Amino acid sequence: MVNPQSQLSEISKNTLVFESVGKSIRVDAYVPQASGGSLPAVIALYGSGGNVAGMERYAGVLASKGFAVYLLHYFDRTGTQYADKQIIFRNFPLWMKTLWDAISFVEKQPQVDALRIALLGFSLGAFLSLANSSIDPRVKIVVEFFGGLPKEMKLFMRRLCPVLILHGEKDAIVPVEEAYDLQKLLEKKKVPYEMKIYPAAGHGFDLETWNDAGQRSLEFLQKHLAPAM
Repeated sequence: MVNPQSQLSEISKNTLVFESVGKSIRVDAYVPQASGGSLPAVIALYGSGGNVAGMERYAGVLASKGFAVYLLHYFDRTGTQYADKQIIFRNFPLWMKTLWDAISFVEKQPQVDALRIALLGFSLGAFLSLANSSIDPRVKIVVEFFGGLPKEMKLFMRRLCPVLILHGEKDAIVPVEEAYDLQKLLEKKKVPYEMKIYPAAGHGFDLETWNDAGQRSLEFLQKHLAPAM
């Protein structure tokens, strides 16, 4: 994500709660205080480790750049702390429903422009973001870090949106082939995308790579979520 050393403007942070199939789901909201109009929204999803803390330092930076950022605690739906392959297989559809409901919640927030909603996901969160975006027209773009589009979703896919693909070539957990498969699909469907494969990176980036990926993320969000003239 973006460099946390960037200059921050005044933002508010609140933990909001919505309901998804009878379960209370938390969302940490980072919103510029002096927005002066409807804001583009970014819904961010952590990976299988459930590491919200690792994303918090960047959410405020994106908010300082004019985005309403919502960190989604989608594990609340299933009471999950950490997700292995078996847990992911069992709960993936429930988390997709939770994400769908999260978008419904976020788009109703008074400061949000419902026509400018992005998903940003890390690993498992990237898989969920791409899967959801393939069936939900409310998602305008996806920024995905070392994820991919689940093979099963190709059977149910209704659409694709612009995607920024960020992946390490040496990723031993989510192979870089996932990035190339997504690239081929986007090209086949003639959907705009950008991609950066980091030759020395694995599943996770060092500081220099994070800073580069963060700048690319910010520019991609700004490019595709700019207000219509």
